[in-house]
Amino acid sequence: MKSITLILFFISALLLLGAIKFLLDLSRPGVYPPKQLLKKRAAALAGGGGIFLVIAIILSSFIF
Repeated sequence: MKSITLILFFISALLLLGAIKFLLDLSRPGVYPPKQLLKKRAAALAGGGGIFLVIAIILSSFIF
């Protein structure tokens, strides 16, 4: 079960890093794809990362 929580923490970290990358891309002028699409992608990745992080914390705190 410890390996599952480790995998969930890793997935959440990857998703949150992807969200940070898209947020940093927003600050660049003349970026493609459009800024609205980058905001949607960043929000989706941050939401997914947050959900995986909450699940991993719940599993690690209640099971172990």
